[in-house]
Parts: sequence; structure tokens; C-alpha cells
Amino acid sequence: MVRRHFNAALAAAGITVTQIGGDRCAAEFPDSLNALTRYQGVIISDVGALTLLVTQDARAGRAGVNRLEILRAYVEGGGGLMLAGGYMGFQGMFGTARFHDTPVEDVLPIRCLPYSDGMEVPQGLQVAVMEPSHAIFAGIDGPWPPILGMNKLTFRGDGSSRLLATCQYRGTDWPLLSIRNHGRGRTVAWATDIGPHWLSQDFLGWPHYGKLMTNIIRWLAGNE
Repeated sequence: MVRRHFNAALAAAGITVTQIGGDRCAAEFPDSLNALTRYQGVIISDVGALTLLVTQDARAGRAGVNRLEILRAYVEGGGGLMLAGGYMGFQGMFGTARFHDTPVEDVLPIRCLPYSDGMEVPQGLQVAVMEPSHAIFAGIDGPWPPILGMNKLTFRGDGSSRLLATCQYRGTDWPLLSIRNHGRGRTVAWATDIGPHWLSQDFLGWPHYGKLMTNIIRWLAGNE
């Protein structure tokens, strides 16, 4: 249900989505670079690092592939990777998503905190757009609806990445949307969810929600 709005927005724009539920990732998520290169982009939403790391081989006590290393190679070879926020996004609400100090973190425009990073803000966070002329914001104007929570992240301010939008909370501007060209590929860090509950009903009903999500995915795939 969480991804229903996201999938519908992409479908309306003619973008084909193959969804693998978190309960099926261990068995079904691609375990080779060749398998991943069938796709122009990969979106990880509310799936923790351990779900991808603990493969069927690992459960049986056999050495095998590291799918986080495969994702890094996929990006470096020209693929697109988006990590979305949530209770199991980035480091996670209780520190259980565990993308800190992994090959996936290596390619992102942010760094994960090494501890619980989720914050609930029921009164709503307001979005500040830093680069309104960027292609991701094409066709999007006016104030954004409120966001009810996000993951705290550290922007990779080494010149490799671009910070496109932030939310301020308790005196700190937290990265909401950031992007990076890495190797031949591209990555996106979207520090809130792609559906409820961190995206408010006002956000999901916002006329620009679908446009924003499709713009992000088209940029990720190099089709902006």
C-alpha cells in the first residue's frame, strides 16, 4: 500500500516498474551485475541492508555474493540507484536499516549517520528548494505540502553531489533531496518516504506529486 501512489504515478507516465516486496528480496533481488543491468534504475524503499546481504547462501552457511557491492558496480557502470527514506531507510528509525559504512553508501550523495536516524514531525516539515531550475523540478511550482518525518543524513559536501531540497528541524537544515553523478551512473537520496505516512495526505494529493516522482526517476535513468 505504501508504494501504491508511487507506482501509479510512474505507470501514468509510461514508466514500467518491477516491484519486489521486502519479504521476497532475499530470494528474488538480482544477485548478479548482468541481472541488474536489465533495469535503468533501482529504487530501494523500506528495505534494509541486511535483507539484501543475508542471501539464501548466507543462511545456509555458504560464501556467496554481496549484493551491496553489486549495486555499487551497477552504478559505476551506468545504472541509477535511489535510496528512499522510512523506518527502514538509510540507517533506520531504530538503527536497523544499516546502510552506514556499506558499498551502497559509497555511491550516494549523502552519508548515513551511524545510529538511529529517523525523526517523526507530526506538525509537519516545510520544504526549501535549493535549485529550482534543476530538471527534477521542471513543471513544479509553488509551496510544497508538509512532510511528517524523514531520516537525518549528512550531505556529501565534497563537490561530488548537489543538494536540491532541505527541511529545517530544530535549527538544522536536513538534506531532503540530493543527487550525485558517480562513475557512469547516477544516485538519488530522498530522505523521506515515497508514500504514507511520512508523506502527508496533502503531499500525496498534491498535483505535482506524480510529476516530481517521475522527474526524479527520469533523471536517475538519464532520460530527463
